[in-house]
Amino acid sequence: MSIKRTTGDYLALFLKGMLMGAADVVPGVSGGTIAFITGIYEELINTIKGFNLQAVRVLFSDGPVACWKQVNGTFLLVLLVGIITSIATIAGAVLFLLANHPILLWAFFFGLILASVWLVMTHIERWDLNLMSGFILGTLLAFAVTSFAPVSVEPTTLMVLLSGAIAICAMILPGISGSFILLLLGMYAHILAAVKGADFQVIGLFILGCIVGIMSFSRVLSWMFSHHRQVTLALLAGFMLGSLNKVWPWKYTLAYTINRHGEQVPLQQENILPWNFQSITGESSFVIGAVALMLVGMMVVIAMERYQAAKG
Repeated sequence: MSIKRTTGDYLALFLKGMLMGAADVVPGVSGGTIAFITGIYEELINTIKGFNLQAVRVLFSDGPVACWKQVNGTFLLVLLVGIITSIATIAGAVLFLLANHPILLWAFFFGLILASVWLVMTHIERWDLNLMSGFILGTLLAFAVTSFAPVSVEPTTLMVLLSGAIAICAMILPGISGSFILLLLGMYAHILAAVKGADFQVIGLFILGCIVGIMSFSRVLSWMFSHHRQVTLALLAGFMLGSLNKVWPWKYTLAYTINRHGEQVPLQQENILPWNFQSITGESSFVIGAVALMLVGMMVVIAMERYQAAKG
């Protein structure tokens, strides 16, 4: 399933990976959204799905080079290198903006996701009752998930496995990030503590859950795109629309948690109107700057769409 690419194509793929990495560090924004608007989402899903028994048989019968082509290895490697590079470099700047200028950063992602909803909807050929139902279902589901209050649970073996499986599924779905799901499940602090304390048993269980989750869910998504493409697009468009509840720029924090650096970060927040933000929090609402960055986010999506269309 390997696609022939030029050096320029791989450079573009690397940059898409960097954008995915930058998005994934923001709790509430999914790298899957970036993969979708940059035109690599379905290839990513099918590539993950390609790691199966057939690939193992090719490895032993035809050798590692044939197996590498079978699983589209170069595509995945370049994408992962882009994601890791982003996390090691520009992700720090994104986290700085999240801590110091959250309204402006959320506004940019709000515009990005809002335009992405429009983009997905333009790929739906003809709306009918089934497609509208899928769109509404996706919207309500994402809105409900982003409205849940975080819970407190014990990090049992089963819970660590399940949290890994669910978080990785959220990470490849356009809309909601895996880190946000971990916060909802009450496992965010436990997983960070395990990483910080080099608890390899918990880390291993979490990774195992991620592997099981992504291998299973990628097959579900691949099947949905193959057999019910239009309904799947409507569902994903609704899911992204509902997830805007999480990235609304003006928030009032109800509860805090402690991150791995010992810093206080928001845990549960309530959306408020921009003209109420300053009176409630005593801080500037930055309405003009926020609206401008929403428009920038929207223009980024439009530019990406035109670039993809020009490539054919």
